[in-house]
Amino acid sequence: MNSNISIPFYVKFAFIVIGIFAFISALYISQQIVVPLIYATILAILLNPLVNYFVNHRINRVVAISIAVTISILIFFSLIYFILGRLSVFSETYPKLEEKILETSAQVVKWFSQTFNIRIYKINAWIEKNRIDVINNMGGAIGQTISAINSILIIVVLLPVYLFMILYYKNLLLEFIRRIFHISYHAQVFDVLIGSKKIIQSYLIGLLVEVAIIAALNSIGLLLLGIEYAIVLGIIGALLNIIPYIGGVIATALPMIIAYITKDSSTYAFLVLILYLLIQFIDNHFIIPRVVASRVKLNALISIISVLAGGALWGVPGMFLSIPLTAIIKVICDHIEPLKPWGYLLGNIVPTNKRHIRFKRKKIKL
Repeated sequence: MNSNISIPFYVKFAFIVIGIFAFISALYISQQIVVPLIYATILAILLNPLVNYFVNHRINRVVAISIAVTISILIFFSLIYFILGRLSVFSETYPKLEEKILETSAQVVKWFSQTFNIRIYKINAWIEKNRIDVINNMGGAIGQTISAINSILIIVVLLPVYLFMILYYKNLLLEFIRRIFHISYHAQVFDVLIGSKKIIQSYLIGLLVEVAIIAALNSIGLLLLGIEYAIVLGIIGALLNIIPYIGGVIATALPMIIAYITKDSSTYAFLVLILYLLIQFIDNHFIIPRVVASRVKLNALISIISVLAGGALWGVPGMFLSIPLTAIIKVICDHIEPLKPWGYLLGNIVPTNKRHIRFKRKKIKL
């Protein structure tokens, strides 16, 4: 009896598609558990040298881990305190903003009334009606915002617990990984772990470099426009820019409001918008692909697709994780022979000579 059963290609393809769909669905359903766990693993890789340093100086391992986790928490809350503290500086401009908005609204209503021959009270009635409709329709947006904040708070609460446990059980986890693979694959597994560690460290270094470049560009541009609080706004904008989409909007809105309030002409607010759009374009098309993605050896196309996919799967937290996770997938593909073409596809090495791209054609005699 022949035990070798040939499975058609379309059956294999169907199984692969179903498996990928089931895997992605499981990741989406379990995101409140998986996402903090991945963040904790990344932070554990970064804090592990610090823990080893304390242990080598004869500090109890539990105490060493506690110190490292406490330092990371303090750095995080110090960053939040810096941002919120600088934002409170702008609270004194709120009365001026309200006054400016009322003044501008009155001018716009008057212009519409004179230009289109419409009574002012009709324009005000139309504005009031639409204002009520907008407020009524904001319920869904507020609900989505609360849901996103809730997800972030869950990550913040679970992160220190996961981080402590991963650092404490590091040797147990490594031994588990060693045991589930045959001894013949240990060298490849070791290379994957070392490569993943280097990629995570390189990615975070690239992220810090990006923040520094964006802060410099923001500050220089605002100083040239003569906007108040230029350096503070530039630094806050660079830090908020780490948050995909939402952070960019807030980072752009703040200097526009300051320009609108402190300057006599609203043209400055428009110029600030143009400035930040230009910086965002430079960041998305030059800085991220060359400074961030190049450190993890991903090409720009894959970087953009992975960020969008991460946002669709896990929202804003998924956007942060998309590039390092994709880079780790590339490392795994590079060490598994059948998956090496996929690793090449994810990489940033582009053939420059068309003569090197050759397909072998099989001659068939009819």
